[in-house]
Order: sequence, then C-alpha cells, then structure tokens
Amino acid sequence: MTQPEPGVCSPSPLCLPASRAVFPYPGTSRPGNGDVMNVAVESEPRVVATQRSPRKWVRVSLSLAVPALAGALIALTMPRGPVTPWDAVVSLVVGAIVGLASGWLAGRWAIVVAPAVFVVCFEMGRIGLDAPSLDGIHFDSALGIVLFATTRGFHALVALVPMIWGAVIGSSASRRAQRDHTGPGQSLPRVATVSMVVVLATASVLIVRPPHTDPIVGADGAPLAGSIAELATVDVNGSRQSVVIRGVNRSNPILLYLTGGPGNSDLGYTRAFLHGLEEDFVLVAWDQRGAGKSYPALDPVSTLTLESAVTDVVQLSEYLANRFEQERIYLFGNSWGSLIGVLAAEQRPDLYHAYIGAGQMVNPLATDLILYRQMLEYAERTGDDALLDRMRGFGEPPYAEPTAYMTVIEHYGDLEPYRETSEFAAGPPGIQGTGVPEYGFMDKLNVFRGLADMGSALYAQAQDLDLRRDAPALSIPVFLVQGAHELTARSLLADEYARMLRAPSVTVEVFDDSGHVPHFEEAARFRQFLVDVVLSPDPA
Repeated sequence: MTQPEPGVCSPSPLCLPASRAVFPYPGTSRPGNGDVMNVAVESEPRVVATQRSPRKWVRVSLSLAVPALAGALIALTMPRGPVTPWDAVVSLVVGAIVGLASGWLAGRWAIVVAPAVFVVCFEMGRIGLDAPSLDGIHFDSALGIVLFATTRGFHALVALVPMIWGAVIGSSASRRAQRDHTGPGQSLPRVATVSMVVVLATASVLIVRPPHTDPIVGADGAPLAGSIAELATVDVNGSRQSVVIRGVNRSNPILLYLTGGPGNSDLGYTRAFLHGLEEDFVLVAWDQRGAGKSYPALDPVSTLTLESAVTDVVQLSEYLANRFEQERIYLFGNSWGSLIGVLAAEQRPDLYHAYIGAGQMVNPLATDLILYRQMLEYAERTGDDALLDRMRGFGEPPYAEPTAYMTVIEHYGDLEPYRETSEFAAGPPGIQGTGVPEYGFMDKLNVFRGLADMGSALYAQAQDLDLRRDAPALSIPVFLVQGAHELTARSLLADEYARMLRAPSVTVEVFDDSGHVPHFEEAARFRQFLVDVVLSPDPA
C-alpha cells in the first residue's frame, strides 16, 4: 500500500478535522473494500474565535463615553436642567443624538445604560449647586410634588425620553446594518425615525412659542391710541428681568407692584384682578430676579442678597421714571414686596410719590416664631401627632429645612380659617395663575422653581430684618391696606409698625373680607381706595 507523503493527509474522513466528509446519497452503497468514498473538502479551514474582537470593546467604550460626555456638558452649561426654552430644545436634540449614537454602537443594552450613565454624570457635575428645587425629593407636600414634576420630571421628559427612543432606533439600525452590510443612513428604520423627528420638532415649536400680553383695545377692537401693553425684558442691576407694563394712557402715574414670596410671580393674579388699575395708572408688574419669568437670572446665587433686591427696586424705579418722563412713581409692595418696598422708599424717597403696603410684613423671624407656636397648638388641639412630631423635629425658626416653611404655609387655612371672596376663590386661569398668555411654556415651570430657589436664598437673609428698628421713619406718605382676616402673626406686628412709624402721613385701611392679599381679594375696593385716597389729593 502506498504511504502518503509526509504532511499529506490520506483521503480519510478522520484525517481532516476541519473538513466535511460527504457520504453517498441514500440509495448508494456505503464504502467498502475497493469502493471509492466521495469527499468534499472546504477550501479553507473554519476558524473558531477564542476571544472578543477588539473592535467590539471600542464600540462599547464609545457608547459609554457619549452619554457620559453629554451629561457632564449639560451639567456644566445648565446645572439646574432646562431653564430657558432653548435649553429645553437643546436637551431634546442632545438626548436623541446620544441615544442614536449609543444604540448604534452598543445595541439594545444602550436603551437602559445610556440614560443611566447620562444621569450619573449630570448629577456628579452639578454637585455643590445651591438648588432647593432639585436637592430634595419631597412627596409629603403639594409643592414638593410640583417641584419634582417641574424640575427632575421635566428634565427626564426632554432628555431621557428622546435618548431612549433614539437608542431603540440606533440599536435596530445597527442590527439591520450588520445583516444587510449597509451604513447607518440606509439602515435607519424610516417610520420610527420620521416619527421621532416629527414629535421632537412639534415639541420644540410648542416650547419656544413666545409669550405675549394682549393689547388694550378701544370700542372698535383696535389698539387704543396712547395706551401701552408691553411684555419686556429690562436690564436691572446687571441681570435681565421681566416686566409687564399696561395702561390706557402712558401719561398716567406709574404704579410699580412688588410681589410677595420671596420667589412669587403674580403676573396671572395681576392680570386677573388688577386690570382695573390700568385705567388710572401705568401698572408695572415685575418678576423679580430669580422669580417666574426672571428665573434664568437667578445665578450666581451668591450675589442674590437683601441689599441687591432693594437695589433692583431702586434701579427699576429709575428706569420707569426716566422712560415715562416722570419725576416720581408710586411704589406698592405686598408681603415680601412690602419689606423691600419700605427699604427702597427709605433709601430713595426722591423717587416716590408714596408707599403703599398690603399684607405688610415687619419682622419675618418674629412672625415665624408666632406661627411655630400656633402650629404646635393646632397639632395638639386636633390630635395630629404626626404633625406635632414633625414640627418639633424642625425645631424653632429660622428653619434649617426648607420644607418646614412649606408645611406651615400649607396649614395657614387651618390656623385661622375664613371664607375667601367668591371672585378671589375663582382665581386666574392655570395653576398659580400660569394660564395667562404672559407666561411661555418654560415660564410656567419656573414659577414654581423660583418659589423654592429664590425664596430659600433671600428669605433666610431676611430673618434679621425688623422694620421697627431698620426703617422707623419714611419721608413720604404711607398707605397700609390690611385684611381683617390677616394671620395674627403678621397683623400684630403690622399694627405696631403703623403706630410707631414716623412719616408725613400714615393711613391704614382695613378690608373686612380679606386676608393677606386684599388687593386681589377685594380688587374693586382696592382700586377705589387708590383713586379716592392715594391719588386725590396727590400726597406729594
């Protein structure tokens, strides 16, 4: 028998482990002595991989790097999450791109991992930011739930939902490309991709849709000649802040309204209840720095001080007087606005005809101490042990935990209940009056953010303020409008301040059916008071 040459395999099915031996088809005889076996041998041996391809690890690494980098950059450029309309649009686009890229590189697992990596890097990037609206998740109060929805909830909606959607599309395109040997453009699922583009484009249009204030019109429906109806952004003390200026006659006296809080935005309430004043004044409703429409001006929080808040009042007053060519304006403050209003009037009496206060505050800490004791008494009287333990856990004010103030505010109606006027109870459209056209989409969310972030920054600084000591005298006439149902914690101090205040005149008017916001609760009477008492005769 001839031996095969060295290194040459004999024609045997056992000799070629990488080959495939093919026996005769059924019906043929099996090989035996003298028979020839048909053998088909693969032209190249099959290679069995024993380790992962380096290319795959590169793709996995890139799929992690993309959301990590995006999260870090978003934390750097918008640490509070989307604040402006264009912030929200950028979040939508970045989320979709990150999802598409991660899904293409890593496949289905990117649907979960890419959003998780993004969130971790974003949260790490914003460590150290003073943001009460973000820092704590509190579902034990209505405001806490709303804050969660308008901050983290909204950010997840505009960033993570497009990211997940994009990752689904990207992973599907990656599988199709590997199967059909095509590039990303040819492998994208058309229906899903077009749907995502349409949804994101529609959302972007709704988000960036600009707010407006309706013109003041005459009987013919046309804008009234000589009137003003303006939604403007003004440079105040180095930051851009929003005002709504309305009046049937731009030559009328100017009334600057300082809302409460700190952090409140009253544009909706002003439009709903004070529109009658547009007949008698050029009414200016202002979202202070960090509140409502002016929320994007909040940072840096380190420069947001009681002194800067008063300076803002003075500078805006100067702007209005100069713009409308009036030597003086009227200054009207409610609650927190009444504190900075008095301080501004004391600092620059030459700018003002008179000061008007409603729900006048005097000493926030003294008020909070009275409210704290009332909360304990209420909890004991009603047998609410959970509330009692919670308040004792907070300790006496000033509170270290911002949610303590939320808890007290939510119980105002329990401490000293009264029936609101039917007009005020109906309220303006939308939650917190955000249904008016003066608010854009992001403004509506920022109304609640401002309550937490601006409020926490400034209210703590006001704890040492006591107008009885810090502003015992004003050199302009003073008009105080108080509700008969104002909380005792405020009214006691306001009455004392009115008695001791030295001014050319101090007029106190009590509205029988009102509480802390008599200018809204009895709007018609408030207008009549301003026309009959404040304007006639001119106190200046």
